[in-house]
Amino acid sequence: MCFNSFFFLFFFMLINFFFFVYFIMNGLSVFFEWEIISFNSMSIVMSILLDWMSLLFMMFVSLISSVVIFYSKSYMNSELNLNRFIILVLMFVFSMVLLIISPNLISILLGWDGLGLISYCLVIYYQNLKSYNAGMLTALSNRIGDVMILMVICWVMNYGSWNYIFYFDFMKNDYVMFIISFMIIIAAMTKNAQIPFSSWLPAAMAAPTPVSALVHSSTLVTAGVYLLIRFNYLLIDMFFFKVLLFLSILTMFMSGISANYEFDLKKIIALSTLSQLGLMMSILSLGFPDIAFFHLLTHAMFKALLFMCAGVIIHMMNDIQDIRYMGGLSLYIPLTSLCLNISNLSLCGIPFLSGFYSKDLILEMVSFNSFNLMVFILFYLSTGLTVFYTFRLIMYVMINDFNLMMIYNLYDEDYIMLNSMFVLLFMSLLSGSFLSWFIFSYPYMIYLPFNLKLMVIYVSILGSILGFMVSNMGIYSLNKLLLSYNLSSFLCLMWFMPNLSTYGLSYIYLNFSQILFKNIDMGWSEIYSGKGIFNILKNYSVFYNIYQMNNFKIYLFSFILWFMILFIFFFI
Repeated sequence: MCFNSFFFLFFFMLINFFFFVYFIMNGLSVFFEWEIISFNSMSIVMSILLDWMSLLFMMFVSLISSVVIFYSKSYMNSELNLNRFIILVLMFVFSMVLLIISPNLISILLGWDGLGLISYCLVIYYQNLKSYNAGMLTALSNRIGDVMILMVICWVMNYGSWNYIFYFDFMKNDYVMFIISFMIIIAAMTKNAQIPFSSWLPAAMAAPTPVSALVHSSTLVTAGVYLLIRFNYLLIDMFFFKVLLFLSILTMFMSGISANYEFDLKKIIALSTLSQLGLMMSILSLGFPDIAFFHLLTHAMFKALLFMCAGVIIHMMNDIQDIRYMGGLSLYIPLTSLCLNISNLSLCGIPFLSGFYSKDLILEMVSFNSFNLMVFILFYLSTGLTVFYTFRLIMYVMINDFNLMMIYNLYDEDYIMLNSMFVLLFMSLLSGSFLSWFIFSYPYMIYLPFNLKLMVIYVSILGSILGFMVSNMGIYSLNKLLLSYNLSSFLCLMWFMPNLSTYGLSYIYLNFSQILFKNIDMGWSEIYSGKGIFNILKNYSVFYNIYQMNNFKIYLFSFILWFMILFIFFFI
């Protein structure tokens, strides 16, 4: 099953690649309409849009999913129901492809809902309490977006068809389109885990690592970005886009800070994903959908590779994810360390790796445009924080002393995992330059003052130095003097967002229901219904029992009295 799926997806990727090259060279865009059923004047039509963007995105999704399924052959080899896992992953990929190729809101909803439901099944794959909680948080956060898409479907009925792609130009300033765009942005924010829906993405790390590599790097979390890229012509002048810019920059900043406090290997990578999603959403809000798409694709490659390396390390460390136990791994697992370092450096935007091409372009476009100082400072601060937590991670995992146990045997010879990682390593090195030639038909030449041009390098160097220093910091360090305990916990716990989105929402209702239960169920309704009636009957029984036991004459008289009452009642 593993190898069949791998070959199918790999050949699907090659087909998509050749079609993509043909389409982009000839400037083609193909719109299919398949009429499923036609009855009287009603027709149910499935429409498919193939252009260079959908083909390229499908190519990347199928490449990553094929490699992840090949990787799962080794990673999940002790799993009894491996075929069930593979089928879930394939269903996920199918939902994603449906979302990518559909210009129709109904089929987008099918793909969108499929992503949410199957991701829930994958997050709760290891069936324990933590997984169930994480799965529930993921599913319920994504339900908000699903409801928004459903409401968009209702509103688009005003235009007579669900093919939203036709209505962009002439319905731009319509108040209905204003409502639709607001709902689309909310839907994309839930899928992309922007503030205030950020808490589900780190929680979803309860899933197996291949799922994290596929779902939380390239597919599920980027569905929102892709939807906004498709709707971009409509949204570009909206006020909500400015709000989205603000929230996505804050998301980028918040996740960068939280990653520096985190000690769970997968959660650090999840928070870096959140940071990059904030970067994509913010550059999209500034009005550059093609650059956002470019970063989406390059990021998918190195982030999937990063998760795969984390999976290999977790396997070898006896299923321990805490980076404080790791250290010195570059001496024992050189090939995995090579992949981990290159993907980390690509994430930082080190020149001529894939992340550099998109990230540098984004930051230069931000510098080039006339946005306010807050946007500028937060962009560069977040970039510095990315380098900061990356170097901290490298120090903890690669360079410091090994802290797990006295006798250990680490090996780097799992060739199934290594082969799948090398495919993505190759793409992490080359995909940036290859995509920059393909996507942009003319080169972006951005002229900036010298220091502004080198600002990216300045913040990267500063971040790397700080990351190195923080990794070697003693426990009685300056950090303890600078930050109070409350501020540290605020920064560490993602600005209290997980607590707010779980206890914060449920506490009032649960507390109210407890009061209701105590006062109504166990109080008044008990007195006036079950227990109250029982007490009345019991008291009457005791009262009559005294009569029956003590005075035979009164008992007989009461019997005659009852008889007379009955006689009068029935016969008169």
